[in-house]
Amino acid sequence: MFATLSQTLSWSHFIELVSIESTTKRLFYQQMSIVENWSVRTLRQKQDSMLFERTAIAAKSEYEILQTLQTTTKTNISPDLVFKSSYILDFFGLTGYYSEKDLEDTILHNLEQFIMELGKDFAFVERQKRIPIDSIDYSLDLLFFHRKLNRLVAIDLKLGKFQPKHKGQMELYLKYLKLHDKQPHENLPIGLLLCSEGNTEHIELLMLDETNIKVAQYLTALPDKQWFIDKLNKSIAIAQENAKQLNKNIVIP
Repeated sequence: MFATLSQTLSWSHFIELVSIESTTKRLFYQQMSIVENWSVRTLRQKQDSMLFERTAIAAKSEYEILQTLQTTTKTNISPDLVFKSSYILDFFGLTGYYSEKDLEDTILHNLEQFIMELGKDFAFVERQKRIPIDSIDYSLDLLFFHRKLNRLVAIDLKLGKFQPKHKGQMELYLKYLKLHDKQPHENLPIGLLLCSEGNTEHIELLMLDETNIKVAQYLTALPDKQWFIDKLNKSIAIAQENAKQLNKNIVIP
């Protein structure tokens, strides 16, 4: 293992990684440095932006995280390592009242920075994707493609908290994309609902983690690092409590 790593990462990478106390977090940054070919400077920036705490996989059990990381390569990566629970859009300069259209316009005007926050391998496809169903025209805010996941990524922007009806709307979009836009060699489309406020319990109860729909909160101002830690701890606690209740309800014949 060390020989393989030493051929991929520099000595400066090792010095940076060895300072990370958590074994799980250290393995995350190690694997992502290899998979995405991070420089030492990028590695530091990712740590400073609390990337691990914001990545969807962080709320899973240590066993699940390690299993996923051990099978992660440059050609095989889990959506849970690609998508985040929080996206920092502080470069937008949005303050006070703004509409979903204002947010969409700002994203398009700052597309390069937005893609950098989304992560590597995202490619922009279309804005206001027309989805005609039963003589009704729906509009998907943003459509991207992720090269390593090899799938379309539908992004819908929402002001306020996630609501259960948003799940049904996104499911409709994904089924349409699967039927009309997905190419034969591609994986199933995946959806990302970007909401301005977080409500973890709704998301956990709807078990969106087990579907092709991800929900995340976007932040127009950068909070302190403790905010991310507190949010992650809350997500883990809710997930553990729901798992406990589920096990109680399982009747063994």
